[in-house]
Amino acid sequence: MNRFSLEGKRVVVTGAAGILGQVFCRELLDSGAHVVAIDAQQAALDALREQLPSDRLEVHCADIRERAQIAEIRASLMARHGRIDGLLNNAATKSPNFFEPFETFPLEDWDHVMSVNLKGAMVCCQEFGAVMAEQGHGSVVNVLSIYGIAAPDQRIYEGSEYLGRTINTPAVYSASKAGLWGLTHYLSSYWGQRNVRVNALTPGGIQSGQNQTFTDRYSQRVPMGRMGQADDLVGALVYLMSDASSYVTGQNIVVDGGLTAW
Repeated sequence: MNRFSLEGKRVVVTGAAGILGQVFCRELLDSGAHVVAIDAQQAALDALREQLPSDRLEVHCADIRERAQIAEIRASLMARHGRIDGLLNNAATKSPNFFEPFETFPLEDWDHVMSVNLKGAMVCCQEFGAVMAEQGHGSVVNVLSIYGIAAPDQRIYEGSEYLGRTINTPAVYSASKAGLWGLTHYLSSYWGQRNVRVNALTPGGIQSGQNQTFTDRYSQRVPMGRMGQADDLVGALVYLMSDASSYVTGQNIVVDGGLTAW
């Protein structure tokens, strides 16, 4: 079981103050890691620091699309710690017109979502992953979505809401997550001989504010009969970030209650 320990590892987490990010940071801390939490919202980071009081948690407000900001964090980490052991690319975003139909979806919204979900992950892989390749060890985990590997069932969205707002899954979200899966595959091969493992963690639908209509319809599509909880993902995350998965790379662990089995 010691192989699952993250004791002493320095792990960078993007989107750290979001719904999943908070849970991921908590679990990484509980497993012994020193967590470097990056998010674009300072107020959310302040709340995260209050929620997770630990001298092994440091927070940085930054835009992951801006190389200069990420490079500054990387340089600071190396100056203080001398190494980076893990990167969790968890950040994702919506846009002002995120739920517009595909036929009228604005290009500026497409570019905005792609710039965070895919470009931002690429920048972080360049800055933090390159350090790990130079060291000769490390683990990158990219958070995908079932809708990056399978199409959403449009039938579940009639009458569905999230925090009182009508929802769907737009094409840009699927495309950005599919692109991140492609980047995962590529980098697993590119850095394989340098002992940097690059894998994906794919959540199914996570309960976080959907109305009962959506919850019921989605759950009917799932063999286990329910939506996921954020805590359902943490075992796979610790496995992929730890030495327990030392010979695992280029893989995608899908935590969806069996949705994609049907």
